Amino acid sequence: MPAQARRFDQAAPTHAISYRFDHLRTARDAELQQQLDEQLLKLHLGPALRSQRLAVALVDLTELSKPRLAMANGDTMLYAASLPKIAILLAAYQRRHEGRLRWEPWHESRVVDMIRVSSNRAASQVLAWAGQKYLQRLLQSSQYKLYDKHYNGGLWVGRGYGGGGPTMRDPLHNLSHGATAFQVARFYHLLAIGRLVSRNESRAMKRVMSSPGIRHKFVAGLMPMYPDSVMYRKSGSWRSFHADSALVERGERRYIAVALADDPRGEQWLRQLIVALDQIIFRQPYHGFSMSTPSCLTRYVCRIPYRYAGE
Repeated sequence: MPAQARRFDQAAPTHAISYRFDHLRTARDAELQQQLDEQLLKLHLGPALRSQRLAVALVDLTELSKPRLAMANGDTMLYAASLPKIAILLAAYQRRHEGRLRWEPWHESRVVDMIRVSSNRAASQVLAWAGQKYLQRLLQSSQYKLYDKHYNGGLWVGRGYGGGGPTMRDPLHNLSHGATAFQVARFYHLLAIGRLVSRNESRAMKRVMSSPGIRHKFVAGLMPMYPDSVMYRKSGSWRSFHADSALVERGERRYIAVALADDPRGEQWLRQLIVALDQIIFRQPYHGFSMSTPSCLTRYVCRIPYRYAGE
């Protein structure tokens, strides 16, 4: 693990942070919200927001005990493709913690493949270990409430990946793999403060989510400009649906960024959006960039192969 990531782990007094299920929702910050709204308008994303084809959440976690939340369509649930594989990750580590899953080295290899390179085969295998009904109960349980009917849903995995098998769609929107930006942000917040399963299991999951193997969307937007960033991330793509989510740490700051889009231009939106969100946190002006102009971003993306369709 990078030295910076170790320092953040050591600095996080997770045992001392009080947590309620509405803790993050009550952390709405007017100044951060205004900055988010301004950047979304500068990126000409107003129409997508108004038509609910885009949902965004931003959490400033520079002070772990005092998160600051801003979101647009945060409780809008969209198809999220492979992003909800983070829920399968949670279920596997919950099973391990409960002693119901004997953990071998090849288990670790499978969860890494599921998250870093978004292997559908690995995701279906890990879901089989955890159990689909177990996962859905866990997401709706009082322990996590990562799918909450009172707030229009959240994280949902209704079948394995790659086609086939029984499907249990979410009861509100009939989605097989769905998410809201807010509940994905809650997942990362719980991860950051050590409240997913346990402090040790949160650290283990954080390691799995490090070193993204697919270099598009948030990674393609942020890393060429700020290569010293440490990113824990999961994305998803299918047809016009594009989703990305990350816990980003750099210097003395850290934040959570989540974006869900339903538009053929979604991948480009997310590349630009992560830079704008990053510069909100670091209080730097964002002037945008042209996706049609050759640049360090273009060279970065073109020289590194990545999976795209159906990821």
